[in-house]
Amino acid sequence: MYIKMKRINSAKTITIASLLLASCAPEQHHYDAAGTFEAVETIVSTEANGAIKELNVVEGQHLHAGQAVGYVDSTQLHLQKRQLQSQIAAMLSKRPDIRAQVAALQEQLRQAIREQQRIAGLVKADAATRKQLDDADAQVAIIKKQIAAQQSSLGITTASITQEASPLEIQIAQLEDRLAKSRIVNPVEGTVLVKYAEVNEVAATGKPLYKIADLSTIILRAYVTAPQFARLKLNQPVTVLVDGADGGYREYEGLVEWISDKAEFTPKTIQTKDEREHLVYATKIRVKNDGLLKIGMYGEVRFDEGR
Repeated sequence: MYIKMKRINSAKTITIASLLLASCAPEQHHYDAAGTFEAVETIVSTEANGAIKELNVVEGQHLHAGQAVGYVDSTQLHLQKRQLQSQIAAMLSKRPDIRAQVAALQEQLRQAIREQQRIAGLVKADAATRKQLDDADAQVAIIKKQIAAQQSSLGITTASITQEASPLEIQIAQLEDRLAKSRIVNPVEGTVLVKYAEVNEVAATGKPLYKIADLSTIILRAYVTAPQFARLKLNQPVTVLVDGADGGYREYEGLVEWISDKAEFTPKTIQTKDEREHLVYATKIRVKNDGLLKIGMYGEVRFDEGR
């Protein structure tokens, strides 16, 4: 009898202990979707040909948009520009000095006008004939036409020489554009992920120099099923869960910024073989990065805050 009661008491003890353990066990973790973090990556390439003379880029370095980080050798471009500038100067020096070349005619015109005025005064005093005044008027008109003709001819010559120099000026503008592209300027703000080139390497147009991405905000590409797709909308706030160092989860606020309108099979990298046969929809969830989120890190999404 004692043995039987002892077994009953032991069974009760085990049952109570199991209930206590179950009540103290952590609640099962729930999430609606899962995926990996990624960022918008930009590969910065050179736009000029030549040896890289300076490239102040280090992996992990933060760069600002518009920041100069180096340059490609542009000595030959500078020499070509100077040569074209000399050619233009020599060509434009051949333009005629219109003021100097019509100065003599201008002086003749002034003399003719004074003579015209003098004769007009004499005609009023009956000291000169009308024919003398007509001759003076004709002389003034002739000189004015000579000046106009010479100015027109010299103007055409000047315009012709200027037009001949115009193609050279366009070539200089092209060289200035190539010189500007010889400078390596960082296009976007972000962190350098990979460096592909070093100083003294010969670069060609399109050669990758480094890869950069803005990690201040990072994107979680997660996949949802058809029922979830129906209740998901753009700019919807969600909770993003990431494994923490203490074995728990770190929570982040996320915002749905893109939802695919085409279904696809679940990617092989994040699901089991059976689950890969299911059709899912890709989504992009933007998360503000506190520095702990990394590209390629696994993350989970909870759509309903109450779950």
